[in-house]
Amino acid sequence: MTTVVEEMRRTHPVAPDPAVDDVLVRCVAACQSCEQACTACADACLGEDQADRLRTCIRLDQQCADVCHTTARLLIRHHDGHGGSLAGQAEQGAVRAQLEACALLCAACAQECERHAAHHAHCRVCAAACRSCEESCRALLATLEH
Repeated sequence: MTTVVEEMRRTHPVAPDPAVDDVLVRCVAACQSCEQACTACADACLGEDQADRLRTCIRLDQQCADVCHTTARLLIRHHDGHGGSLAGQAEQGAVRAQLEACALLCAACAQECERHAAHHAHCRVCAAACRSCEESCRALLATLEH
């Protein structure tokens, strides 16, 4: 089954880099899933009886959701591949920095959710989505390095 992101990249007038495209599409999907999981987890945490004990989890969920959203949007945009120009170097640097930030925040959010996973199933689900997104961001970073 073809996703909308795959279809849009395939129909773009500038052909995507096949060495990067599959990893990039998987990373976009992981970021989108993580954003949704973190948003839902924060909401579920707010509904818990002792939500004040989940304050750090809620904050990290919200921050992670925002960073995942921004990362997915940045990755969906087709980059011109002019890495030799100043603009191209800045663009590539921004993508790498965003992926690094996303991976770090996903790791922190996963760690916090894992602390609550035994008592809150939504935290368990969120932690898994965060770990998956962290791995996808790191995989894309490794691909971009080559």
